[in-house]
Amino acid sequence: MTKTPRPEHPKPQMRRDDWENLNGAWEFETDMSNSGMDRRLWEKEPFDRIITVPFCPESRLSGVGFTDFMPALWYRKTVSVPAEKLSGRVLLHFGAVDYFSRVWVNGSEAGTHSGGYSSFSFDITKYLSAGDNSITVYAYDDNRRGRQPSGKQSALYQSHGCHYTRTTGIWQTVWLEYTPLNYIKSARITPDVANRAVCIEAELSCRGEFLFKAEASFRGARQGEASVLVSGSHARLAVALEELFLWDAGVPNLYDLKLTLTGRTPGGPPRDEVTSYFGMRSVDWDGRAIRINGRPLFLRLVLDQGFYPDGIYTAPTDEALINDIRLSMELGMNGARLHEKVFEERFLYHADRMGYLVWGEHANWGLDADRPEGLLHFLPEWMEVLERDYNHPSIIGWCPFNETWDRGSSQPGEPGVLYGVYKVTKLYDKTRPVIDTSGYYHVITDIYDTHDYRQDAAAFAESYRDLKPGEIYDPKPDTQAYGGQPFFVSEYGGMRWQTDGGGGWGYSSPDSEEELVARYEALTDALTQCEAVCAFCYTQLYDTEQECNGLYTYAREKKFSDAAYERIKAATRREAAIEKNE
Repeated sequence: MTKTPRPEHPKPQMRRDDWENLNGAWEFETDMSNSGMDRRLWEKEPFDRIITVPFCPESRLSGVGFTDFMPALWYRKTVSVPAEKLSGRVLLHFGAVDYFSRVWVNGSEAGTHSGGYSSFSFDITKYLSAGDNSITVYAYDDNRRGRQPSGKQSALYQSHGCHYTRTTGIWQTVWLEYTPLNYIKSARITPDVANRAVCIEAELSCRGEFLFKAEASFRGARQGEASVLVSGSHARLAVALEELFLWDAGVPNLYDLKLTLTGRTPGGPPRDEVTSYFGMRSVDWDGRAIRINGRPLFLRLVLDQGFYPDGIYTAPTDEALINDIRLSMELGMNGARLHEKVFEERFLYHADRMGYLVWGEHANWGLDADRPEGLLHFLPEWMEVLERDYNHPSIIGWCPFNETWDRGSSQPGEPGVLYGVYKVTKLYDKTRPVIDTSGYYHVITDIYDTHDYRQDAAAFAESYRDLKPGEIYDPKPDTQAYGGQPFFVSEYGGMRWQTDGGGGWGYSSPDSEEELVARYEALTDALTQCEAVCAFCYTQLYDTEQECNGLYTYAREKKFSDAAYERIKAATRREAAIEKNE
């Protein structure tokens, strides 16, 4: 029997036992003229080819490996549903489909979705029958039109510079979930460290009066429970915890959480039960530092692009996700910028359980954000990302845009896209800092970050040597104004080093391993020893296709000697100025 690829549960923070992974072989057809809707391809059986889901057709792991532009794709799979499952609800989940998708079940349209990075689901119960059922998916994608976020996906035929192979269609796990008729749709979990409690807001699908209950435990020991009577679609409660175990960088204390929805009377509707988890940690910031659990923590971050040689956007295995975090931590890093991509939930789950700090970002490149109309193509998907990932303790901040090259509006007097997205993000999440756009050009931001790729280590160090809290070095002083926020150098380094002697790209090309390591030490020391800097992010963790400025190869293999890696780790972990002064 063929092993199911990526068989693990895709949503550990909202898990039921009754689910079915639909990864593996699907019928597949390319639609190069995007005429499939006119030709009613959802009625065609069978499709011409086979693809392995959840890998995009550009990848080797998909079994297709076609890297030219594909405007539209079609997928179909036959799924057997037992008759007893139809007494409840059957939910069809997609981790991500790039970009616009339309879904049919047994020839009936079940729903549509726009956004290549956010997850979505449909209740398909009414379209099903006992036994075999057909699921058909249409995916449309065009990252050349400037109307969709596409991140680092190349808009040219070939990869170039810091733009890489595209991802089209399904690229995360597809799965079925079986629930009772009345069930828990989602839960928003907010830690309240000061009051030793966790607050839960649940969205429910139910009719009548029900009891919603939350039970928290830590390593098997009961820590608290609470329940509330509900008669609508929402429930709120707080669970007081008997003991406080803080989640922190490198200290991944996680509480287990069980959520149940039950009828008020014996013999009533079936009980729904979901298992989850949460971390108790606080994030705040002042003019000097980002504070985790009340103390300044210097963020030693690395840029992680989330690409894989054989899976492109999709990690080949769950272990590959773990390995990327492990490689970073072995260099002395305590976190990462998840760069120009919304990472899958399994990565965030592993970051949670490994005590790894990350910034939640979006893939704004490819989208024309100069005009307020850009909100139409960005904000709905970004809000889905915020909702999906809000509960992860590893996420310590949000950054919806990267290097926008403008101030978010081409019209005088208009607030612009950056301002609007920042405000909406703050409305949804008041517990984390928000960077409006990483690097430039800031309009309104909680953390002031810059990108500094200068390679002259002496000049670099001179710019930061005498800065005091409340002072910054800004490479773009004529286009943005500093307002006293914590200062974060969120991209630096970028030194090209190739083990195969090829013609890859990078910001600089040191002549020797010694020169590269010495420059890493000098640049990093300049940032950690500056009293005004609260965080850095080095570019980058591993090579990505032709971009060869990683600390590991694209295959996640070592580039340097063990001695070189020890020096890199020592420089990364050196006590920072903001830590010395505490």
